[in-house]
Amino acid sequence: MGMCLPCLGGPGNDLSTSPDRETRRRELAEAAEKRQKETTYRGVKNPQAVERNKKNKEMEKQEMRPSPPGGGLKWQVG
Repeated sequence: MGMCLPCLGGPGNDLSTSPDRETRRRELAEAAEKRQKETTYRGVKNPQAVERNKKNKEMEKQEMRPSPPGGGLKWQVG
């Protein structure tokens, strides 16, 4: 009997072609992003509204930050 199975090193070696490492890495990264996006918006009816609210809250936090020293109002006594 001959060795015709790929796992035995027979002529079926060219049957299992896997993509190169960069292609595989890119596909895995895309799949991970897709999974993360799906879990982030699970149960949310309007994901765009959620994103807008997040941006608005970030803008409010930036506006509430204190100004650098030396800037702003100065008190004069006298």
